[in-house]
Amino acid sequence: MTNFTLKVTRLGFSLLQSVSPRIAGKVAFRLFCLTPSSKPKGEKAKVAHAAGLAKLAGAEGFTLRLAGGGRAHAYRLNGGALGPRPRYLVTHGWGSSSAYMGDLVETLAATGAEVVVVDFPGHGRASGRALHMGMAVKTIAAAERRFGAFDAAIGHSFGGAALMVAAAGMLPAVAAVLPEKLVLIGSPSEMHWLFKDFGRMIRLGRSAQQMLENEVHRITGRRLEEFDASRAAGAIQRPLLIVHAEDDKEVSPCHARRYAAAGDAVRLHWANGFGHRRIVAARPVLDAITKFLVFNDHSKDAEIIPLLALPTRRVSL
Repeated sequence: MTNFTLKVTRLGFSLLQSVSPRIAGKVAFRLFCLTPSSKPKGEKAKVAHAAGLAKLAGAEGFTLRLAGGGRAHAYRLNGGALGPRPRYLVTHGWGSSSAYMGDLVETLAATGAEVVVVDFPGHGRASGRALHMGMAVKTIAAAERRFGAFDAAIGHSFGGAALMVAAAGMLPAVAAVLPEKLVLIGSPSEMHWLFKDFGRMIRLGRSAQQMLENEVHRITGRRLEEFDASRAAGAIQRPLLIVHAEDDKEVSPCHARRYAAAGDAVRLHWANGFGHRRIVAARPVLDAITKFLVFNDHSKDAEIIPLLALPTRRVSL
């Protein structure tokens, strides 16, 4: 928000919560879920967006219908009747889109794997202007229904957290989507801090803040504090690679350390110097992810096995 917009927003919520903290909390939740414009801002973003779209130019496009309403978009590379091979799902972060994941998608597709990358509602080519964790998890479930089970899923930031929530089956009304391996890049381990920071930014009082957090329970069937992805990482018992930069200014590296402490199946790869956004296109990161996906043995002495030699039970549709 600009300074002027923030001042007006704070004034509006000050007046609204003085009348009804309950309504103020509900309105705050709607504002929290409001997605930014999908148009890139600034020259660097425009260049990156155009380059990403070029990498997706040959992909098939699909509309994903979400349970309970809403739509998302998906791209698929290496689809069609090409025989059995690994199938990967890629998810983006808040305010991002499939286009900004283009380097990762291109790297994965170059191995011969089938790659599906989604635009969450309110992002990229998906319709709408709202997104919350429930909608993201339903998008992941819709992708599995449309394309079949995934051998691995790779997510950045909010998209990584959504993968963990989906893998653990945290949403009561949505079946778990549990790939054989997961990769989280710059992802938060829990979401409570985001709501607290948002409430402080718009200066919600205690009652309105509580109503804001209660909306999460009403919408998803889970309390906000239950969305602990690091706890889920230990429970699902799947090989999990955490990629994070200690210079990440948007998602603290403390979240990566929480994941790393979740169990022996979790590996932590520091990608220092790449921050929160450049990390998804950094060559050392792309190489680390590729190696992780092709390992049968995740010990330090594991030998890299060519991807297409891996056994797979997935067949493309």
